[in-house]
Amino acid sequence: MEGTGWNRREFVRAAALLGTALGLPGCVTATALDPALAPTIDELALANTVADLVIPATETPGAAEADVGAFVLLALAHGLEGARDPLAAGAITAAIRPHLRADGSLDHMRWLASALPAPSPSSLAALDAAAFANQPDAQPWRLLKRLILTGYYTSQIGGSQELQYAAAPGRFDPMVPLTPETRAYSNEWNGVEFG
Repeated sequence: MEGTGWNRREFVRAAALLGTALGLPGCVTATALDPALAPTIDELALANTVADLVIPATETPGAAEADVGAFVLLALAHGLEGARDPLAAGAITAAIRPHLRADGSLDHMRWLASALPAPSPSSLAALDAAAFANQPDAQPWRLLKRLILTGYYTSQIGGSQELQYAAAPGRFDPMVPLTPETRAYSNEWNGVEFG
């Protein structure tokens, strides 16, 4: 523990450990994973590299420093955002087929390793453009990008250093000037639906 109190990550780890020890439903940890689903060191390195390309360090820490790669791997293993659901027949292309599991779900990290053999800002920008132009071979990237953004902005670093926080946002002002230095507020997450 840093300083005199707990940070959010330490609190969540302690709560998950307590919940697991007590057998409470809904407490999911990495130790609850099937060993066959455990990520490899290479997958973690790839997840951190790609996450850091999406959210690089600036005046605030980047995604790799916030351990977003580990979050993404855990979220994929537990099927967050439907990551473990079998793909619809129309979503299976020749580029995606080799990365399907026996249950019909996509192994997102194997797919990502083939889609980005040498991750760089330019190769990621091309993949991002293809995914959001609705090219079928690039569609798995949309889920991975959502998980990276969710992992970063719900981490201690993203929530406390990147986002501003105002417990009471004050008056409503419909015309707020935005500049490149304008940061989002962390209390804006109430409109996001998870699961």
